Order: sequence, then structure tokens, then C-alpha cells
Amino acid sequence: MREKVSVTSAGVACAAWHYPGSNGGCVVMTGGFGVTKEPGADRFAERVAAAGFSVLAFDYRYLGESGGEPRQVARISDQLADWRAAIGYAATLPGVERVGIWAFSLPGGYIVQLAAEDLGIAAAIAQSANVDGVTATRKASRFQTPWAALRLIGRSLLDTVGGFFGRPPRLVALAGPPGTVALLNTPDAQLGTAALDPDNQYADWQQAIAARSVFPAAFYRPTKYAAQVRCPLLYVVCEADQSALAAPTLAAAARTPNADVLQVAGGHYAPFFDAHEQVVEAELDFLNRHLATTRTRQAQ
Repeated sequence: MREKVSVTSAGVACAAWHYPGSNGGCVVMTGGFGVTKEPGADRFAERVAAAGFSVLAFDYRYLGESGGEPRQVARISDQLADWRAAIGYAATLPGVERVGIWAFSLPGGYIVQLAAEDLGIAAAIAQSANVDGVTATRKASRFQTPWAALRLIGRSLLDTVGGFFGRPPRLVALAGPPGTVALLNTPDAQLGTAALDPDNQYADWQQAIAARSVFPAAFYRPTKYAAQVRCPLLYVVCEADQSALAAPTLAAAARTPNADVLQVAGGHYAPFFDAHEQVVEAELDFLNRHLATTRTRQAQ
């Protein structure tokens, strides 16, 4: 069972699902960069809730059911502010004693930055996390044609300038084959629909983002916060990930004071495919150790 709630961030209503729990822990979740809460979080949220945790899964402002204009803009500073608002809101939910956080892909990098802040987070999970946008972008460029790359750069520049003058966003696809203008052209990024919406349940999910969002994502490097992480953090690393590379994530984990690492075979969306059960079991074990209340842990 879940209910719709609203989290206010900088005066904007961010739509969320609340799954009530029973063990004192609440996991705040989002989808990926430009991915709404249902395709991004439903499968994991349902399993986490079934294990007794509360869940708060939310949409960033400008995306999905959340408010704000212009639409489809993914601004990292705004999304981080939405996270902080959601974490604060989760702590006020009935029965919640501890708050944890979970995200994948580029927002998986947010997890590292947020876990390094003084937010009272008890546990964090960064799944298929992009912790080094510069390195990931450079490697991903091998899967794009020069002409399409120039078109992406041009559209991003035009949209950035247009944003200063209040013009509506110029959109780019979240993923596409080489030669198309998209945020990512890596082979595993093109599996996004198959991984997140295999049954076409989420027809309202707009798989595009404002081109003005591309450059900030490409230069975002949350790996620099790894050494300051304040809580236990589980890194789920896909060994053949072409979109959020394994090597920078493992390097970040080595600098994280209280890190667990789970390595699984496969590409970026392996936790939604063959590695799903392995990943869910590891994440639930981690949450039971670090997020459930002491009383509940002793009873198990």
C-alpha cells in the first residue's frame, strides 16, 4: 500500500509516494537523471517496503507529477535541494526514526554528496552511480558520431542561452543510438526502456531532458565528496557499466570511510535485469544492518 504525498522544496510541490513501514527506517528514493519515480523506483521501493521499511519515492521539480516551470529541466543544484527537502520530510513521517537514501545513475552520485553533508542520514545506497561525469562523458563519447556530438553541443549552448531569456527548453532524448542527439549513446544506456518500463506501464514518462541540463551533468564530480561521507554507504557497481563507469566508483569507495561494495556482472541496468535479486538481497541486508531500529534488529 502507498499513498500520494507532497514535499515542498523552495516553494515547489514535489510529488511523492509514501509507503508506510514498521521497523523505524525510511528510505528516500528517486529515479535517474530525467527518470520519474515510478519507472525508476517502483520495483525496488516495493521490495524495500515489503521488508518493513517506510519508503518515500519522489519526483524532482520540473519532472513527472511535480510542479515547477520550465518542464524537463534537470538542474543539479535544484535536484540536490529537492533531496534535502525530501530527507527532512521523511524524518517527520509517522514511526520513522532513521532515514536512508537510495538512487542510481547520475543521482547515485548525489548519494555520495548528500551522505557527506550533515543531514542525519543513517545509511546510503549508490547504485550504478556516476561519480565522475568528466571521465564518464569522455568514455561515452566513443559511442557517438562527431556530427551528432556537435549537434548536441550546439543545442545545449542554444538552450542554455535561451534559458537566460525565459525561452522554453530545447529537448534531447535521454538515450539513443550513435548518430542521434541524446544525453547518452552508450549501448547499455539504450536499454533504459527495456529495464525501467518493459511492459509500457509508464506511458506518461517523457524520456527527454532540456539540453541546458547536459553540460552541468557532464562536469559533475561527486567523487570529491567520498572521503567526507558520514554514514555507511553501499556502492553497487556494475562491472561492465559503460554509462557510469566502474573504475571511478571503486576508487571513490576506497576513499569512503564506511563503505560496502557489491560488484555484479553486466552493464548499467544490470540491477534491473539478471542481477536484480542479487542486488535487492544485498541492499536489504545493508538496510537491515544500518537503518532498521535497534529494537527491530534484535527481534529478527
